Amino acid sequence: MWFFLLLILNEDAARRGLEIAQESDRANAGFVSEYSEMEMVLINAHGDQTVRKLTTETMEMEDDGDKSVSMFLWPADVKGTKMLTWSHKVDDDDQWLYLPALKRVKRISSKNKSGSFMGSEFAYEDLGSQEVEKYSYTYLGDESAEARECYKLERIPVSTRSGYSKQIVWMAKDLMNPVRIEYYDRKGELLKVGVFKDYRQVNGFWRVHEIEMKNVQTLKSSLIKWESRQLGQEIAEDQFTSESLTE
Repeated sequence: MWFFLLLILNEDAARRGLEIAQESDRANAGFVSEYSEMEMVLINAHGDQTVRKLTTETMEMEDDGDKSVSMFLWPADVKGTKMLTWSHKVDDDDQWLYLPALKRVKRISSKNKSGSFMGSEFAYEDLGSQEVEKYSYTYLGDESAEARECYKLERIPVSTRSGYSKQIVWMAKDLMNPVRIEYYDRKGELLKVGVFKDYRQVNGFWRVHEIEMKNVQTLKSSLIKWESRQLGQEIAEDQFTSESLTE
């Protein structure tokens, strides 16, 4: 009897977790496109900082994950570097990196999704849109985080190539967006903590304007700060191809 009761409770928690994830997805759908200007700050264990400037364009796709391309503007050693991501709902994301010094486009292998993006604490797999279908979910209860009332979820990546065994997400009830995520490595140990700050409404959508990603194992951290975010502009889909990265 206890076994069946536990099974029912687990099924209820999984169902509720999926419902919350789907509600968040609906709250963020319909933005059409986004153009962002950002600053990325890399901070080593001693507190030394490296600052970079970049832009990102994103195109919302109806039947699959979003497409995005990021381009570094400054400093000179990374200027012109571009990253193209085709997110997918079920399959591993397709990603390409253009390195201007080599004048060639490099495809990122699905085996390397857990690798560091440009020396930051953000992994390649963090850059794709977080599609609902990429995870299985468990609702862990209500718990406050970052001064907001939240739904606490466990989500486990479906892909066996993910660098994470699980993630614990605090989803703010008023924003239906995460304010804190704990990322656990393949050994099940806490790897890093992402804190999502300064949410503002842009064209009716809640958008984060600062993410702090701290690696608790190396004590390194990275910040992404949005200087501007524009939604709804018309963007041509042909600029989200590997060939366009060399233009």
